[in-house]
Amino acid sequence: MSKVYNFSAGPACMPEWVLKTAADEMLDARGSGMSVMEMSHRSKAFESILQETKDTIRRLASIPEDYEILFLQGGGNLQFSMVPMNFNKNGADIINTGQWTKKAIAEAKKLGRVHLAGDSSDKTFTYIPKITQEDLDPDTDYVYICENNTIYGTKYKNLPPHEGKRLIADLSSCIFTEPLDVTQYDMIFAGAQKNLGPAGVTLVIIKKDLLDEQRDDIPSAMLDYKTYVDHDSMYNTPPTYGIYMVGLVCKWLEEQIGGLENMEKINQEKAGLLYDYLDNSKMFSNPVAVEDRSLVNIPFVTGDPELDKEFIAKAKEAGFENLKGHRTVGGMRASIYNAMPVEGVKALVDFMKAFEEEHA
Repeated sequence: MSKVYNFSAGPACMPEWVLKTAADEMLDARGSGMSVMEMSHRSKAFESILQETKDTIRRLASIPEDYEILFLQGGGNLQFSMVPMNFNKNGADIINTGQWTKKAIAEAKKLGRVHLAGDSSDKTFTYIPKITQEDLDPDTDYVYICENNTIYGTKYKNLPPHEGKRLIADLSSCIFTEPLDVTQYDMIFAGAQKNLGPAGVTLVIIKKDLLDEQRDDIPSAMLDYKTYVDHDSMYNTPPTYGIYMVGLVCKWLEEQIGGLENMEKINQEKAGLLYDYLDNSKMFSNPVAVEDRSLVNIPFVTGDPELDKEFIAKAKEAGFENLKGHRTVGGMRASIYNAMPVEGVKALVDFMKAFEEEHA
């Protein structure tokens, strides 16, 4: 088998330990005599997997008991609608930092009032707007952010002010890449396909008292967060195998990596290797404001679109997959999520050095 280094922004590479464990349990999961794919979601075997997954997540991120852990479907795109459908009574403050907040803004406007509290579109979303409490609308219910921008490679290093308001955050591309203080947020959601598991599962961590502030005109039980709380994420058939895989990834983080503090150190090492090279390269550059750089999504360009194409093609031949930048910005992007080993980033940097020397 030839193994490539997969730098995809999602679905992303998975930890080898997780894949091997899942393979070992594929036909007989934990002595059940069946695959998790075959299990009834009402069975004791799956209920045990669900509870174990929730317990591991709670330990991993030190999540207090006044927060619920839920598993939904529909990815971040469904959350763009569900959040305002449930909580936008008087308006929402949204900070626009790229493609995913643009989508969230469009959906929120259909369901209530939106105040644009900050916007970095003037510089192609290459920085995080620095807002103050005065930039917020005093009448809105919550502040909404996308904490790490997968496409443009920016990351909040400090959360925005939100005194007197709830804070709701999309952490799809940065969750569990570093220690997480859940108590700073009222709600977090994250699509699993970057750092948590396969596509098809959305993790929601929500403060219980936020549920007391829901709108009373939610059109469907499946669009109401209380439904998932009341039925332990099993109102309908949940993404059972995806939840199982999320549990394995979190177990890997806890037992194999040693927790989120250690994961952060590994991610800092990987990001440091690539950023250090980019900052000293005469060919490649990173367009993001240094203070707002993402730890896990690193875009870069040569300045010549044709040279970018050549680099992407040759990188693929050398076993570096999915380095092409998002279609809205072009160039290249290396997504170095938790499962990407340090060796993969070192190999990429060596390839980039050789490519630069060849074209000097």
